[in-house]
Amino acid sequence: MFAELLTPEQITILTQIIFIDLVLAGDNAIIIGMVASKFPPDQRKKVIFWGIGGAVILRIILTLLTAYLLQITGLRLIGGILLLYIVYKLYVDVIKGASKEEDIKVDNSSFLKAIWTVLLADFTMSLDNVLGVAGAAGHHYHLLIFGLVLSIILMAVAANLISSWIKKYKWIAWVGLLAILIVAVELIYTDINTLIL
Repeated sequence: MFAELLTPEQITILTQIIFIDLVLAGDNAIIIGMVASKFPPDQRKKVIFWGIGGAVILRIILTLLTAYLLQITGLRLIGGILLLYIVYKLYVDVIKGASKEEDIKVDNSSFLKAIWTVLLADFTMSLDNVLGVAGAAGHHYHLLIFGLVLSIILMAVAANLISSWIKKYKWIAWVGLLAILIVAVELIYTDINTLIL
């Protein structure tokens, strides 16, 4: 098992997954924190707990669904094009430093509305992470599970730390962008190759 895990191809995939997670996973937890901050202190912990809980379930479902869909010819091409758009968006947001904070409108009149805001934001932001990790992992399902677990841990525990790292060390963001770009090109190339043959 360990010998299998350490093949050069799998080490490359593992490195890609780690950098994709580093660049993409932090955003979700930052959003949960931002939504929670609009609530009174007694409700804040509940918003964070249910927000992360819901986000974890959502991410597991999305990962399994994406891993299955990426096996279908034609959908890899769409996934690759989506990832190219994500690379562009990340370049604008992370590298150029455009802020996303003002995009989030929080209705703090009810607890359920807060959870809905978190889940909606997490759905739109999980898609890039899930697509990147599932695309990089390919048919290596143990690496896909590793990527999923890592993204959940990063989202729940280390989001603010990662966010400050990326601001301080731009090279992390550049490596993450490059990893996503490689996955996007591979998905597009594989699909075009299959369609031609």
